[in-house]
Amino acid sequence: GAPGRRGTGLPRLCPGPAAACSPRCRHGGLCLGDGSCLCSKIHQYLSNLSSVVYLAATCYPKCKNGGECLQPGKCRCPPGYGGRYCHKVSCEGGCQNGGECVSVNGVVKCLCAPGWTGSRCQEAICPQGCRNNGACVAPGICSCPAGWVGRACHLAVCKLPCQHGGKCIAPNVCRCRLPYSGPQCTKKRKE
Repeated sequence: GAPGRRGTGLPRLCPGPAAACSPRCRHGGLCLGDGSCLCSKIHQYLSNLSSVVYLAATCYPKCKNGGECLQPGKCRCPPGYGGRYCHKVSCEGGCQNGGECVSVNGVVKCLCAPGWTGSRCQEAICPQGCRNNGACVAPGICSCPAGWVGRACHLAVCKLPCQHGGKCIAPNVCRCRLPYSGPQCTKKRKE
């Protein structure tokens, strides 16, 4: 048949009436007789590029800290970084008690305020220690179990005071000075 009769509505690049590419060839591609497209060399080159490399050129500013460009203005960030361009340091779970999330030599971590420690600054530091099963609840402050008081839970409490110079050494236990004995050091030994 004469060219142009059946192929009138097709792009001019398609040779002959039998060639019908659907959808039409894009980026300057040629429509072949079997209905397939022959792509231009530049499009083949771009298609063969790694999608990460190809798309990375579309993020402006570029993704920071090893982020991967997914589409214009959208980065996939590695662990420890966030924000539109992976420019913000991000500590998983956040930093507590006034801690600040920082990046030190590529390692993201919480920088704790004085008196706090732990991966998220969640643990208080009691330099004096907390004795007798006390727990450090704030910098330098111990929560003491019943029967114990003091900054380090080191002082025992005797409900009835120890007499005659005796000393409370455990909850309701007195250490007596001679010649006294008994729960409150009130009994005097006979010599």
